[in-house]
Amino acid sequence: MDLSVLWFVIIAVLWTGYLVLEGFDFGVGMLLAILPRGMAAERADERRVMINTIGPVWDGNEVWLLTAGGATFAAFPHWYASLFSGFYLPLFIILLALIVRVVAFEYRGKIASPRWARRFDLLIMFGSWVPALLWGVAFANLVRGVLLDEGYQYVGGFWALLNPFALLGGLTTLVLFLLHGCLFLALKTKGELRQRARLAASAVGAAAIVVAGGWAVWAQVAFSVAWTWAAFAVAALALVVSWLANRRGAEGWAFGLSALALAAAVTLIFGSMFPYVMPALHDGGVGLTIAAASSTSYTLGVMTVVAVIFTPVVIAYQAWAYRVFRRRLSVDILPAPTGLAWKKVREVLGGDPLVKPSDLG
Repeated sequence: MDLSVLWFVIIAVLWTGYLVLEGFDFGVGMLLAILPRGMAAERADERRVMINTIGPVWDGNEVWLLTAGGATFAAFPHWYASLFSGFYLPLFIILLALIVRVVAFEYRGKIASPRWARRFDLLIMFGSWVPALLWGVAFANLVRGVLLDEGYQYVGGFWALLNPFALLGGLTTLVLFLLHGCLFLALKTKGELRQRARLAASAVGAAAIVVAGGWAVWAQVAFSVAWTWAAFAVAALALVVSWLANRRGAEGWAFGLSALALAAAVTLIFGSMFPYVMPALHDGGVGLTIAAASSTSYTLGVMTVVAVIFTPVVIAYQAWAYRVFRRRLSVDILPAPTGLAWKKVREVLGGDPLVKPSDLG
């Protein structure tokens, strides 16, 4: 296999890792205002449980995005330049939302104040809903094709990116991530929160089958090649069986099949683009091919050696982290706050470190 094609496949794999892993992160963040029930203190406890489910892994999941971006810059500098200049505003909004989300995760528990926590919960939701929508818009435009001039500069303008096909693509990633988050919470929690997550997954899953199926059929009929029908079939079958598995209470199978559906969707997207990295919008238009966008063979060779050495290490570490934090969580086993929050907690509760969740609101 040509090294440039190999790296096109590697970048597709990196995006698969990011969307599968960060997908349930986004889903959990979007559900913060949907799943919790009861009095204010009970809702606060459940939101904290939801955040704790992704607390040990969310930052590691974002490494896949950094790696995918870095690999694109090194392996396909012309693609990186055309993509990030042409899609500058939506990618900037995504980056801003991700920064806000990171800050919210880090600062949410610094002060033991319900008002403080609620404000950062809103920021986490903002940082989850916005990228979940805009990633779909961006990838759908790459499947549809874009307007490039002879120098491979995007000339379509911002509003051209908000076409019906791309907006449906954004809605597709939104519902897929929401479903992925529901299934992750059903897999990682106990009690009423787990049951509510399963019920939500049933409703969202039905919507995902309709929305994602509609977008995928449109993509296949209008823009894709013959072999990507196989990826379409895998994604559709995995999504339907995931919905059935969730209804039967097989949460592990449901979550795994949801991940498979996302992986097949990424395969469909990159397969539809091949042999381009930025296809032309119209027949006869300018498209940026893999060969034209790639770095030199020497650069790609060095990158391949580095990837072979370090990729297994990164995957092994992440697998270990998921194994260590595999237990289910519930409001009954919430730990007391740590860090700066301890001072306020000890003042309110007279120095007693055995804090019940309801004491904190």
